[in-house]
Amino acid sequence: MNDKTRQILTEISTVTRTIENNYPELQKYLDETQSTLPSGDNHSASINEKELQSYLEELKRLVSEYDDKH
Repeated sequence: MNDKTRQILTEISTVTRTIENNYPELQKYLDETQSTLPSGDNHSASINEKELQSYLEELKRLVSEYDDKH
C-alpha cells in the first residue's frame, strides 16, 4: 500500500469518526461499499485508490450538505 492510499484511508477514518460522533443521524449512510474494500484474496488484495478517493469525497459531501441544511 502506498503513502497516498494510506493518507486517503486515514482521512476516511477521520471523517467516519466525525460522522459517528457528531452526526449520528447520518450513520445510516455509512454504507461501506465493495469499492472501499480490498479485492482479491488475502495474499494479493489490492485497493483501488480512485474509488477510495471517491468514497472520501462522498463522505465529505454528506457532512457538508447536512451542515448546509441545518
